[in-house]
Amino acid sequence: MDEQAKPDLLIVDDDPLITDTLNFVLGRDFSVYVADSRAQVKSLLRQLDNPPQLALIDLGLPPTPHRPDEGFRLISELIAHSPGMKIVVLSGQSDETNARHARTLGAVEFVAKPCEPQTLKNLLLRALSIRDAELGAAPDSGLLGNSILMEKLRQQIGQFANAPFPVLIEGESGSGKELVAKSLHTMSQRAARPFLALNCAAISPNLVEPTLFGYAKGSFTGATTSRAGYFEDAKDSTLFLDEIGELPLELQAKLLRVLENGEFQRVGETQSLVSNARVIAATNRDMRAEIRNGRFRADLYHRLSVFTVNVPALRDLNGDKVTLLDHFRDFYARQAKVTSFELDKRAMDLWLDYSFPGNVRELRNIVIRLTTKYSGQKISTEQVQTELDMESMDIDLPGLPAVQDFKALLEAAKRQLQLQKNFNLDDTLRQWERGYVEAALMVTQGNLTQAARLLGIHRTTLYSRMQNYANPGENDESARPAPK
Repeated sequence: MDEQAKPDLLIVDDDPLITDTLNFVLGRDFSVYVADSRAQVKSLLRQLDNPPQLALIDLGLPPTPHRPDEGFRLISELIAHSPGMKIVVLSGQSDETNARHARTLGAVEFVAKPCEPQTLKNLLLRALSIRDAELGAAPDSGLLGNSILMEKLRQQIGQFANAPFPVLIEGESGSGKELVAKSLHTMSQRAARPFLALNCAAISPNLVEPTLFGYAKGSFTGATTSRAGYFEDAKDSTLFLDEIGELPLELQAKLLRVLENGEFQRVGETQSLVSNARVIAATNRDMRAEIRNGRFRADLYHRLSVFTVNVPALRDLNGDKVTLLDHFRDFYARQAKVTSFELDKRAMDLWLDYSFPGNVRELRNIVIRLTTKYSGQKISTEQVQTELDMESMDIDLPGLPAVQDFKALLEAAKRQLQLQKNFNLDDTLRQWERGYVEAALMVTQGNLTQAARLLGIHRTTLYSRMQNYANPGENDESARPAPK
């Protein structure tokens, strides 16, 4: 392969023997960057002008190399930093639960260690061809779906597009918030100007201010020249601030000032500049909870949410799951020059029942894998099941509606005891507990520390309970890992 044509590949593993070997073998076809931890990945990405097109990562990374949570967090962060990056997981923690969760978070493939280098090379080249096809044909362009919720979303975009006021887009990870932001831009009178996007979670907190507002030469170490920031570059255009909930508290006052009067200052300068950029922000957090917990300013929230758009989760879109299936199936079959697959009736029923915790991103990646494995075939329920994170479906507990108070709980319990044969209290409590644990992991995108905080328990307690779910029957204390 031509040296100049080599695609960039990020390899993340804490075993130097593995990274050295992969660097040597894959370096013939890829420009390889190596990191051994999430922190090193962040540092590396800040130094690169453009993020790598591909990533090959291990789940077991420091400081918890025997658990997958650092790898899960890294997948989420890489997808947030560069949604077009294709991630292949290469891990010794290769049980099916980890594989499915990695795919749900956005990995295109999961490979168990050890793996032949040629197999890895083929997987990476295939992932690269998928990425190139998406960039060339924009398969995600347009908001697909005919459900009432999607019609309402399109109507809101049409109403808000030309207004100069900020818009706050709320929705789960993978639901298409950036696509909504781009639609607001392209349907506005600013469409001829560039759409600028900054992910607030993807850059170091101490670099957010100079990135947003620019800086003067010599204002900090490394500032060898003066440089404009996003607000200056986005003058008369649209600035999309993704993951706005990650914005450091001390910078929120400065952002509020820009939103109120358009004024800001470059770091190291006293002269005020003015920007009339239209700000669109997005978050997958509960911003009201962030305000209550003192992590986000209420005045900034109210200024950002002049208009609020809620992007529906895929589980609420009913028949749109089929519309998206048809769209992506046809697109990737054409790109791969193969015959598209079909789902048999039972497999289609499963598809409609599945909650898609990773939303449209997860659905798209599942279609990619099914197209690769079963082109031209009719797929059974069992074949589809291997690609789905079925554990997430355990959250729906039949007969037990959401409990608002003790009286409602009492009534729900009474109905279940009257209607269900062979009721078992221990099994029911375990279902509830597991449902909340899985829900917390989805909300926090696999971050165990944040999930434990949501649940009000210690992180080691959460991990012990997760181990019990993965190994049913090992409920005695001797089966649990020692707290660290």
